[in-house]
Amino acid sequence: MSFAIKSLTAASLIACAFAAHAQSGETVRIAFIDPLSGPFANVGQNQLKSWQFVSEQKSGKANPAGVKFEVVGFDNKGSPQESLNSLKAAIDQGFRYVAQGNGSGAAAAISDAVSKHNSRNPGKEVVFLNYAAVDPALTNEKCDYWHFRLDADTTMKMEALTSFMKDQPKVKKVFLLNQNYSHGQQVAKYFKEGISRKRPDIQIVGEDLHPIAQVKDFAPYVAKIKQSGADTIVTGNWGTDLTLFVKALGDAGLKIPMYTYYAGVTGTPTALAAAGADEVYVIAYGHSNQTGELGKYANEFKKRFNDDFYTYAIYNGINLMAGAIAKAKSTDPVKVAVALEGLEVKSYAGDVKMRNTDHQLQQSMFVTKWEKTSAKYPYSVENTGYTFAPIKQMEPYVASTPTSCNMKRP
Repeated sequence: MSFAIKSLTAASLIACAFAAHAQSGETVRIAFIDPLSGPFANVGQNQLKSWQFVSEQKSGKANPAGVKFEVVGFDNKGSPQESLNSLKAAIDQGFRYVAQGNGSGAAAAISDAVSKHNSRNPGKEVVFLNYAAVDPALTNEKCDYWHFRLDADTTMKMEALTSFMKDQPKVKKVFLLNQNYSHGQQVAKYFKEGISRKRPDIQIVGEDLHPIAQVKDFAPYVAKIKQSGADTIVTGNWGTDLTLFVKALGDAGLKIPMYTYYAGVTGTPTALAAAGADEVYVIAYGHSNQTGELGKYANEFKKRFNDDFYTYAIYNGINLMAGAIAKAKSTDPVKVAVALEGLEVKSYAGDVKMRNTDHQLQQSMFVTKWEKTSAKYPYSVENTGYTFAPIKQMEPYVASTPTSCNMKRP
């Protein structure tokens, strides 16, 4: 082989290698838009730290794209209007990816605004990563091409939860307590639909929707639950609304099984321990005692911040982003959005897949139970000596629900 041919071959190999990792070394900036002040600030602060921590761990050689992830917080104060102000500020500062999750009203506002921005500003498109807003409408009648949901929506969680509850013979009389906004309303609606199909003998003996983040004393609600004769509580409450409800249950000495979405969120585990709660269940896409890389991250997060890493959708989100950037060979949101559709990556509980029809992540679901730590499940949530132990894992198909999304693609 001549020197010229050898040189050409070497140059070609270098060019191919560069083409395969053309985005290597670039920084992908993500604007985190969620409450960093106000009633839900403790949750938002935890999740901002979680996004930043996972981004740090997964940057550079730790991801297949070789990119660096950087996450910057914007305080939306839990308000849809403030979310729009934060989104505009982020876009003005050059952010092309935004992440939000606390509040489906805020998520709907962001999704609509991103869609309008992208249609009016070709070449400056933005991708919206929804990591916790679970209103089914966001991947059904309000679905949008630029919106990708990393959490399981309420229909999925309720499909899994009611599949579990139908096999619990002692559940006969249920009281529903939820926040009076889209998420809380959907929890009540889909629970009633799901349980009536699977256990028509179960009675709904009471139902309340209360103002979100406004109730300081849940004693009147607890009194109604007592009076109803309920043997089980189902609630989608989160943040201070769940923490204060748990406190009121403890003060009243009411210890009946409670099925929740967000009992593991900041502040509530401490309240559960103080109240002496014993039979509390969570339906979620993970549990407190993960092993492997995610378990390692959770332990390192605890050591660094003395706080729990519990929003595992963030871990999946960064993995999906890295996989899509590597697949697209670009950090351009237009190309990354195309690559995200139908993308399947390995996760901590089997593979997860971004369904291309509605951009709803398909993933395993878990039912976990609040119990004392043990040799098998040693992770102490909020240093309480208690943990959320997995008692049932369901494959993605069990919780997968159909979609009415009629997505318009650019």
